[in-house]
Amino acid sequence: MGSKRDGTIGELLRERGVSRRDFIRFCTTMAAALALPSSLVPKIVEALEKKKRPTVVWLEFQDCAGDTESFLRASKPTVAEIVLDILSVDYHETIMAPSGKGAEKSLMDVVKNLKGQYIAIVEGAIPTKDDGIYCCIGGRTALSIAREVCGNALATIAVGSCASWGGIPSANPNPTGAVSVKKAVPGAKVINLPGCPMNVENLTATIVHFLTFGTLPAVDSHGRPYFAHGKRIHDNCERRAHFDAGQFVRQWGDEGHRLGWCLYEMGCKGPEAYFNCPSIKWNEGTSWPVQGGHGCIGCAAEHNWDKLSPFYQRLPKVPGFGIESTADKIGTGLAVVTAAGIAAHAIVKAVKGNKDEK
Repeated sequence: MGSKRDGTIGELLRERGVSRRDFIRFCTTMAAALALPSSLVPKIVEALEKKKRPTVVWLEFQDCAGDTESFLRASKPTVAEIVLDILSVDYHETIMAPSGKGAEKSLMDVVKNLKGQYIAIVEGAIPTKDDGIYCCIGGRTALSIAREVCGNALATIAVGSCASWGGIPSANPNPTGAVSVKKAVPGAKVINLPGCPMNVENLTATIVHFLTFGTLPAVDSHGRPYFAHGKRIHDNCERRAHFDAGQFVRQWGDEGHRLGWCLYEMGCKGPEAYFNCPSIKWNEGTSWPVQGGHGCIGCAAEHNWDKLSPFYQRLPKVPGFGIESTADKIGTGLAVVTAAGIAAHAIVKAVKGNKDEK
C-alpha cells in the first residue's frame, strides 16, 4: 500500500516532485473546501509540512464500491498522492496488493500495534440480523470487524449514505438488518460523509482539518461536517435566479430545459438538500447534476429515497421556507410588474416621440 518512508507530508511531496506552488495551491483549495478564511492557509501549510501521514484502514461492507470509485478519481490531489504521500493507507481490500491472509494481517497489525492512533474509513452498511452473517470477510462478520476496528480507532469516517444511514440495504423490509456505522458501533467516534457517493474532496478536507487542528470538523445534528453540509443547495445553485423569476422547466427537453431554467417543477430537491455540490462540483470540478440538467435527489439526506421521493415530482410544501408560495406566485408577480414596466416604457417613449416630432 502506502510508502513506508517516515518523512513528513511536506517532505514526501517534495521528494515526489510536487512544487511549492502546487503545494500552496492545494492548501488554499483545502481552506476553501473547509470554508476557512484565507488567513488560515499558512496554518494548513505548516501542519502538512510538519505532520507525519496518519495511518488509515478502509473497510468495505454492504456497498457498491461507489465511494471507492469516487476516491480513485481524486484529482486535487490525485489518489496516488493521497495514498503515497498524505495518508498511509495500510488496508483497502479493493486497491491493496496483498490478498487473503496477508491482507487480513495488514489490518490486524494496525489494530493491535496502533490502537487509538489510526483512522478507520468505512464504506457500506453493516448487517446485524442473525448475528451479521449476511456480510462476511475472511470468515468474520462485518459487524465483528467493525466493532473491533472502529472501536479501537482514533476516529471513524463513514463515507457514503450506506455507511452513514444504512443506505438502500436498510430500506424496508431491510432483510439483513442493515444499519449505519454509528448504530453498529455506538461507542465509536464517527463523522458522516454521506452522498451517493461521497465527494472525495470532502474526505480529503476532513483529514486535512484533522491534521491541521488535531480535531475532526464541527458537525450538524446528523453527524455531518458543517463545511460540507451547512448550506442548502438551493441557496448556492446557479439556477436560483430562474427560481426567483418563476422560470421553470416543465418537461424534459423543453425550451426552459435548454435554457438552463430551474428544475424545481421536475422534482429537484435542492430546497431541502444540504450539500456543497454547487461549490466543489464533481469530475475535477467541471460540473454537478443540476448544472448537467438533472434535479438534485438529496442523496446526502438521511433515507432520501423514502423521505424525498418520488424523485421526479415537485416537493410538497416545505415548512419554514415558503417554497410553494415563492414558486407559484413570484413568477406571476414578476410577470405583472415586468408587463407594467414595459407598458410604462412604451408610453414614455411614445410621448417623447410626439414631442420630438413637434
